[in-house]
Amino acid sequence: MIVTAVITFGLMGLIIGILLAVANRFLQVTTDPREERVLAVLPGINCGACSYPGCAAYAAAVVQEHDRIDKCIPGGMNVAQKIGAIMGATVGPMEKRVARVLCNGGRDKSPERFRYSGISSCAAVQVTSGGNKACTYGCLGLGDCKNVCPFDAIIIREDGIAYVLEDKCTACGRCVAACPRGIISIIPKDKRVIVACSSKDPGPETKRNSKVGCIACRICVKKCPSQAITVENNLARINPDACTLAQSCIAPCPMHTIIEFKPQ
Repeated sequence: MIVTAVITFGLMGLIIGILLAVANRFLQVTTDPREERVLAVLPGINCGACSYPGCAAYAAAVVQEHDRIDKCIPGGMNVAQKIGAIMGATVGPMEKRVARVLCNGGRDKSPERFRYSGISSCAAVQVTSGGNKACTYGCLGLGDCKNVCPFDAIIIREDGIAYVLEDKCTACGRCVAACPRGIISIIPKDKRVIVACSSKDPGPETKRNSKVGCIACRICVKKCPSQAITVENNLARINPDACTLAQSCIAPCPMHTIIEFKPQ
């Protein structure tokens, strides 16, 4: 009886092995060798800036779906040219982009509503009564963006505002996703004039909560020669595609909300 059982299990193992071998032969997925070559030249940080969940997915999209070869923002032109050489394609000039924190209301300009002593995390303090700052849109300064940056491109200033070191920033977008208040944007690096505020509160309320908040007075709209500024939801915004960097909006701003980022 034992012998019969051994023979039975042996035959079952043999049959299963044969079936697996046949399945492997006829059901195997063939991969274009260019995928591995493209993947090899990508940074491998899986930042998601290309809109794919990781470098492998982007490499597959380039080879299989003929997606653009210049989507790897951290890799820049160097990686794009290497991918182009593999795919037999050329790449045009790439616009350098950088992350900007749209807030300038440090501790000296936007007071705290209460002293927070919990977990050192912006996300954590945000769920604690909506944050500890008087301005409910301002930078919380606990460094969630800094902690996720793979390039050490973000520091926390002495006044508690996150600041991006543009020479290190690759515009990968991880900080954008990490900010619980959504006040970090990716914009063209050469568009250095920005509205450093994210408050959508009415002007009087913003003025109570911050010394440098946008009060939607629309003076900047009137002063801009290229009509690049609009006000929506009580907040001025500059269209980087239309901005000519005339800087005529900076000085007239009564709240000093519009600033110019100097080259680092």
